[in-house]
Amino acid sequence: QVQLVESGGRLVQAGGSLRLSCAASGRTFNNYIRGWFRQDPGKERTFVAAITWNGASTYDSGSVKGRFTISRDNAKNTVYLQMNSLKPDDTAVYFCAADRALSYSAKNWGSWGQGTQVTVSS
Repeated sequence: QVQLVESGGRLVQAGGSLRLSCAASGRTFNNYIRGWFRQDPGKERTFVAAITWNGASTYDSGSVKGRFTISRDNAKNTVYLQMNSLKPDDTAVYFCAADRALSYSAKNWGSWGQGTQVTVSS
C-alpha cells in the first residue's frame, strides 16, 4: 500500500519555526515531483511549495517566499518543509503530495498524505 505520512505539525508562537516531514512508504517517489499544500476549513487546498525529483529546482508561493524552504532526501524517500518566521495566517492543515508533473493546482496531484495541523498563535 502506497502511503505518504506527514509529521511535525504542532502549535507554535508567531515568529517561531517548524519542520514538517513527509515520508513515503510502499513505493518510491524518487522520480516524482514532491509538493506541499495547505488548507483552511471550508477553503480550497492551496499550493505552498514543490521540488523536482533531484532537488535541482524548487517552487514556492509568494506568501511563503523567503520564509519556507522545501527539500528532499531521496535515500529516505522523504520531503521536508522548513518553515521560519511563522505567522498566524500560516495556520492550516498541511498536506504533502507527489506526482510526475508540477502543477499549482491540487486537483492535478495524484498521491496525498493525510495532513498535519500547524497552528500559529499570535
